[in-house]
Amino acid sequence: MTDHSAGTSHRAAHLELDEQVADQLRGRLPVVAERTVTAITAEVPDYSGTLTGQMRDKIENAVRIALGTFLQLIERAGESDPSTPLNRALEAAYALGSGEARSGRSMDALLAAYRVGARVAWREVSTTTVRNGLSAETVAEFAELMFAYIDELSAASVAGHADELASAGRVRRRYLERLTQQLLAGEPEEVLHRSAERAEWPPPRTLTVAVLPRSNLRAVLALLSPHTLESGEDLPGIEPAEETAVLLVPDMHGARRRRLVTVLHGHRAALGPARPWTRVAGSYQRVLRTLALGLERPEGGAPLDTEAHLSRLVLSTDAEALADLREQVLSPLAELPPATAQRLAETLRSWLLHQGRRDDVAADLFVHPQTVRYRMGRIRELYGERLNDPATVLDLTLALAHLPPE
Repeated sequence: MTDHSAGTSHRAAHLELDEQVADQLRGRLPVVAERTVTAITAEVPDYSGTLTGQMRDKIENAVRIALGTFLQLIERAGESDPSTPLNRALEAAYALGSGEARSGRSMDALLAAYRVGARVAWREVSTTTVRNGLSAETVAEFAELMFAYIDELSAASVAGHADELASAGRVRRRYLERLTQQLLAGEPEEVLHRSAERAEWPPPRTLTVAVLPRSNLRAVLALLSPHTLESGEDLPGIEPAEETAVLLVPDMHGARRRRLVTVLHGHRAALGPARPWTRVAGSYQRVLRTLALGLERPEGGAPLDTEAHLSRLVLSTDAEALADLREQVLSPLAELPPATAQRLAETLRSWLLHQGRRDDVAADLFVHPQTVRYRMGRIRELYGERLNDPATVLDLTLALAHLPPE
């Protein structure tokens, strides 16, 4: 906390206050405190209806102590360390600012309360000093010192308020980071609920994972819900070549997904599916699996959407099983020259996907329809009646859905 005590203590040394006047002012402290709190309650909306009962008694006592410290400061001005009582008052003001931040009230409300309190207190104090015949010069010095004292108390409260918010913000960020890591790791629901409550994070219906370069993060976050979670830690499965951020975006399921795709446009993002918030780890794992496929990014800057590659994801779940299935169903082509086998496999794949429409197959392969007819004749010779078997057709479709490059 910043030490403001030297200024007021130094000024107090130049003010001589009659002991009788000081006693009268001290006797007025309960009345001044009561009227100050009444004025604050009436004029500062944030305190309207809140300063009642024990809270009112506590604030009135705080006002009495603050004004009493002020008088004590004047009376001890000639001592070796006159700043000691002011230091205690500043510490109390600092604690008041910190407490107001914890209560969720803004510093504007507390500063307004200080202004109202200073006005009411000076009205009461000036009446007593003038009534006791203090000179105009002494009254002016008294006013200057009193308002300087209030300014120092205000500054101490501002510091306490700011420090509390900064500290609370750091703590909450740590809680949110921990929650994010737990969500991505797929921790049990009871753990996630406790962490969400501790972080004061309102659970949504769903979360959707988006992965993007950290350099693009701020521009994207500005367009998303303030409850979006982010993780910048090194995460398994993501290439470390570029700093990467992972976002968990609330409630972008259904038709809202199009809006998220628009927000991510041009930011080299990969987008997972929406999942119930406690199961968002599934969305994250799907993004990782999609990235591992090494797919090219869509043209025009659209995000790499996992929902557009579900068949590839399904077929890549067990790469060895797919390779075995492909070898099994293409066994009739095994004795052919590799180039011939490749052409026939490509033709069979296109024939299956185009449901036997010869012209469409020819257009897909950039060959003449007669070439398609010839190749399919060869394939029928090799496969025989198996091409009419639904189980064989299913196996062929799965095996040939994504042919590996030559």
